[in-house]
Amino acid sequence: MKLLVDMNLSPRWVDLLSHAGWAAEHWSALGRANAPDSEIMAYAAEHNYVVLTHDLDFSAILAATHGEKPSVVQLRVDDVSTRAAGTRIVTALRHMEHELEAGALLTIGPQKSRVRFLPLLPRERE
Repeated sequence: MKLLVDMNLSPRWVDLLSHAGWAAEHWSALGRANAPDSEIMAYAAEHNYVVLTHDLDFSAILAATHGEKPSVVQLRVDDVSTRAAGTRIVTALRHMEHELEAGALLTIGPQKSRVRFLPLLPRERE
């Protein structure tokens, strides 16, 4: 699995994820710092990345477009530093790696994680 770390997260995530065994890149090494989320999503889909972000806009894009990729991992915790959230995120990624490779939105909160498969459908149709 390849992970693309969004601009709203520290580049330190790349080292942590690489040490955990995944290929990881920070968006700042690949594209413009002020690129719109849609550009990051398109790049991730084209290059088979899973996006790691603290931004809710990525899940909104998936919902609006009924996109089947890229998978997105959104962190819903207050402290997104690698020191505070690293172990929790690595554990969740390992647990949900197969689902993310297949196409999923993984939301990691302070108490629990939730996965939804892509494409995201309106609640009444799920």
